[in-house]
Amino acid sequence: MKKSLCALVLIFMVNVVHGQSFPADHAFDQGSNIVLPSLSVQKIKHLTDVGLIWGFLKYHHPAIAEGKYQWDYELFRILPAVSLVSTDQQFDSLMIQWIHRLGPIGAPAKKDSVLSEIKLAPDHSWMNRSSLSPDLKALLYQIRDVKKSPDHYYVWIHPFIGYPDFKHENKYDKSPYPDTGFRLLALYRYWNIIHYFFPYRYLMDENWNDILPAFIPKVVSAKNETEYTLAVLELIGKIQDTHASVWGNNPTLRKFFGINKAPVKLVFVDDQPVVTRQMMEDSAEKLSLKIGDIITHVNGRSVAKIKEARLRYTPASNYPTQLREFANSLLRTNDSMIQVKIIREGKRVRKTIKTYPLDTLKKLEAQSNDSSFRLISPDIAYINNELLKVTHLSKIWPVIKDTKGLVIDIRNYPYNFPVYDLCNYLMAEGYPFVKFSSGSVTTPGQFTIKQTLKAGITNKRPYLGKIVILVNEITQSSGEFHAMAYRTHPNATVIGSTTAGADGNISIFYLPGGIRTMISGCGIYYPDGKETQRVGIIPDRVVKPTLQGIKQGKDELLEAAIQLIRQ
Repeated sequence: MKKSLCALVLIFMVNVVHGQSFPADHAFDQGSNIVLPSLSVQKIKHLTDVGLIWGFLKYHHPAIAEGKYQWDYELFRILPAVSLVSTDQQFDSLMIQWIHRLGPIGAPAKKDSVLSEIKLAPDHSWMNRSSLSPDLKALLYQIRDVKKSPDHYYVWIHPFIGYPDFKHENKYDKSPYPDTGFRLLALYRYWNIIHYFFPYRYLMDENWNDILPAFIPKVVSAKNETEYTLAVLELIGKIQDTHASVWGNNPTLRKFFGINKAPVKLVFVDDQPVVTRQMMEDSAEKLSLKIGDIITHVNGRSVAKIKEARLRYTPASNYPTQLREFANSLLRTNDSMIQVKIIREGKRVRKTIKTYPLDTLKKLEAQSNDSSFRLISPDIAYINNELLKVTHLSKIWPVIKDTKGLVIDIRNYPYNFPVYDLCNYLMAEGYPFVKFSSGSVTTPGQFTIKQTLKAGITNKRPYLGKIVILVNEITQSSGEFHAMAYRTHPNATVIGSTTAGADGNISIFYLPGGIRTMISGCGIYYPDGKETQRVGIIPDRVVKPTLQGIKQGKDELLEAAIQLIRQ
């Protein structure tokens, strides 16, 4: 054992010193060749520690910041030696040798006073564990405190808003089921990105430090692409960010959840999935499921049991948004038909429903005859924020400006960005409505508060009527940002229910297997420092659709808005 370990360490040292310089390093292009023994408690601990140290060096060591190493491949060079060590002393000695071979660390940074408000400080608590030797700790502290350049090979912070742009993160997409080394790389890459560049890591229900050792067995033991992708999806769900999921029509997940779907739209009402829309014109199809039907079972399984199994694979900031996403997947299948049990007018009924390809239904669901603006009545105007463009404002404002009330519907996603221009029409002056937190390359893990932004400008003819803003679980990201701004109007009222709780610019990156994901990259806060993340936009008046209202074809939020304006 000792001879094997020494030999492997020597080979590792030679590879570091004499290996090809990056980016000409192709040693592991065809696979990591990592084979791990059975995962004992000690092995999991060492694999956890090497993931922590690998990620720490990635964002703190000057040689890696300069792009001198293909850092993913350096992980594969050290892992065989890590797998052979049996004691903490051997592990620490290996880590110290590894770090020394990376080259000079440089001089410590001057401790300048931080002028900005620190919202989130770096978390280096793992470095204080008693199991790490004093020599290794001292070396890690030295690297932590070294002067760092704002130019980093793997990450760049946008200067104005402060969200990270992750660079040179190879997709490794030749196979959806990467080998053991690349699966570990996926875990290490994700965990460290969250640890150092996710502004809301303090809002998670679970301690992020506990997640890494918990998921090592999951990714190592994943037997196929489905198990691997689901492990990654579950990992992503732990950060509780509606922006964070596996995006891009991942083929593995499409097959897992189902490539076909029943042609209806579901919304949860009182924790029950209710049919709110039919998407097929054929009358026979319409007779299968009707608006107002409550789904209780799918293919013989209760909705409650399906939900219990699925929610861990349904990333979201809060429970209402999880239900939104779960509703979208509940009637998916790989078959041409799906069996359901429903409650209709108080009676329990069985139905066999024809299903259709997801892409077909997506096109039907996207169809809308609505416009960005209409008059509900001569004195009440309505804006669909999803479709509103800046170019529309000069045409519609003469109609809006003297009305008694204006409804701004944000139960959608505003694909344009009219917020500042509309606020210039609405407001009498600029009202503070948001401030950002920005990440840091020179102090990874630290987030500082940037300046507060205002909605509106000095305006001698502001809007004097009532403004009612409609929100629900579909209101997300830019929609939540718009709602924050419009809400600053003195006569504004927000009506609806909890929004998605994922505000701010997104940061996209990839994990091995070609898995595309993203995070909320910058912190979004009210001027008083309160979050919107996970909390969402809290309405002034809670109004939710009811089963009776759905059956009657009512828009109960819009009705509540009209009633408020007429009071």
